[in-house]
Amino acid sequence: MKMKWENHGIKTPLARARGLGAARGAVENWIKLRVTAVANVILSVWFLWFLSQTVGASHAEFTVKLADPRNAICMILLIISAFMHAVLGNREIVEDYFHNEYFKIFKLVGMYLFFFAVALACAFSVLKIAFTVGV
Repeated sequence: MKMKWENHGIKTPLARARGLGAARGAVENWIKLRVTAVANVILSVWFLWFLSQTVGASHAEFTVKLADPRNAICMILLIISAFMHAVLGNREIVEDYFHNEYFKIFKLVGMYLFFFAVALACAFSVLKIAFTVGV
């Protein structure tokens, strides 16, 4: 497999270099990464407070506290923010260090599917607790 930047054919060096730099949406991704980092800090403080309130509690008491709508919403926001931050960070790593285009695409698709499935399972677990404890 030939790499995009290899000297094949009659392309100029500029034509071979186009699309390889960090200018492809880098500012937007940089802002998203910083926003999710700030959200993670805020929600992690909430999570530590939540855990401190449930230390020594039984499973039933813990699920009742998590079923409170405020806590369930904060937990789901933490899940979304943490997994978005993980996806953005891992995407940067894959784009920077994997040079084979086919393997890069395969790796990105697999990564997106994995993180989406795990985040969905986490959110489903919180929602299941939130909706079944009150019943």
